[in-house]
Amino acid sequence: MRTAPPTARRSRTVGLLALALAGGVLLAGCQAGEAPVSDEPVAGGTLRYASGDAEPSCLDPHVGGNYPQALLASQFLESLVSRDESGEIIPWLAESWESSDDGLAWEFTLRDDVEFTDGTPFDAEAVKVNMEHLKDPATQSSTGYLALGKVDRVEVVAPDVARFVLTAPDSALLESLSQPWLAIESPAGLARGMEENCQAPIGTGAFVVDGWVKQERVSLVRNDDYVSPPADAAHEGPAHLEAIDWRFVPDAASRYAALQGGQVDVIDNPQPDTIAAADESGAFEWIDAPRPGASNRIELNSSQAPFDDERVREAFLAAVDVNDGIDALYFGTAGRSYSALSSVEALAYSEPELFATDLDRANELLDEAGWTERDDDGTRMKDGARLVLRFPVSTNQSVPAEQSLFEQVQATAKEAGFDVQISLLDLSSWYGALFAHEYEIVSAPYTKVGPDVLRILYHSDSITPAPSGYFANLAQVNDPEIDALLTAAASTSDPTERAEQYEEAQRLILGGHYLLPLYDQQNSFLLSPKVQGARALPTVSTPSFADAWLAE
Repeated sequence: MRTAPPTARRSRTVGLLALALAGGVLLAGCQAGEAPVSDEPVAGGTLRYASGDAEPSCLDPHVGGNYPQALLASQFLESLVSRDESGEIIPWLAESWESSDDGLAWEFTLRDDVEFTDGTPFDAEAVKVNMEHLKDPATQSSTGYLALGKVDRVEVVAPDVARFVLTAPDSALLESLSQPWLAIESPAGLARGMEENCQAPIGTGAFVVDGWVKQERVSLVRNDDYVSPPADAAHEGPAHLEAIDWRFVPDAASRYAALQGGQVDVIDNPQPDTIAAADESGAFEWIDAPRPGASNRIELNSSQAPFDDERVREAFLAAVDVNDGIDALYFGTAGRSYSALSSVEALAYSEPELFATDLDRANELLDEAGWTERDDDGTRMKDGARLVLRFPVSTNQSVPAEQSLFEQVQATAKEAGFDVQISLLDLSSWYGALFAHEYEIVSAPYTKVGPDVLRILYHSDSITPAPSGYFANLAQVNDPEIDALLTAAASTSDPTERAEQYEEAQRLILGGHYLLPLYDQQNSFLLSPKVQGARALPTVSTPSFADAWLAE
């Protein structure tokens, strides 16, 4: 597993992929060795961004709370706090904060010079309204709602002081508040209602939503009155860019061809072979920004047959082989994980020996569990039932390389007698399959700053769906000992105790054979050399263009 300090990210110079795309035509690009661009910021210009993530159905990240929303919202909404590259919480819309001795109240002193782009003042009342919006079941929030589980209410102490009152201490509160799914929106904008606010949320950010053409693009224009960058920003004041043209381009080859041909300036989700091949020259910048929180993993649904039997779960993990697939399909751009947590999390605990491929052991365990017969195609049977594992895969969240890896999981599991049935689904259908429990295994990315993501994913409370209908505990872990450890870790202010509790919880989660870790959640961006000053925010690794400019 690749190791990295908290919130680490690498920025590499990579080269132009020397192969033909789009009908065999090699598109011209900037070649290595050309004169370097100026490092003096240039005002003006429209940055063209091509995203391979699913187009959000709502631009308000309070509603639902998925990663495509975060990508866009990071350009026009801002949070109370942020994180720097060392993982420290730093000021953003809140200048300072302090906790009561018992941990049940947090007071945030807010900036007093900020307005939303509709002219509404940013103040403690706005913070109160936003937290109430997130906690209101009618908002259908998932990520933000779960993050605020211990927040009872927000009180207006003064126009520039908001007090969060908790039902129990929350050691992850600041980490949660740094996320774009809990960003602060104009109360007047929220009051318009969900339908209108989904089209163009109103924030305090460096850009403003100017229009949304569904299935095509979102237009963002500069906020000329911008005054509130996070504490680690490169400059004060409005963005250098005049606008951002954010396009939805699902096909990875088309995105890369557009970057090569100069039709776009930034792409996300490049294919691993593209990155690896491009690494041989120096035409593009590669921002490699693994997401915090959970690793990318396959969850095993322990609430229903056959994985309600731990022996069958252990057999599946012993049967599958993903290492060769990762090596072959990811070209060194992703390292194998043996942890429930991302490698950027300092408290990540790994146990590689639990995931060694051992076909003999898998067969032995399945025999013990009573799956002793086989049908004509080699699938094991028990009491007339076949050993079938339904595996819904979201084509909006899994790049083609990952889908190929899942096919290798399917092939290696078949040797032990599992029939893994992969269904490629759009995002809506994928959620529907999860809500109906029509899965035995599933890969579901989940991003939350800090190790408290373990509580969201593996505490029994998360078996109960959020107002959006989404339940984060897809493995259906229901273990009182794990619950107790995650509850204690989320409440203690002692860092040593917290680390010990999270490690023991991870031991139990991994040892219960509830998941197959794969690799860090991949966030990769390729940038034209004329794009300067862009970065991935050290919160949830979304791109930020508030400091960016287009070099001449």
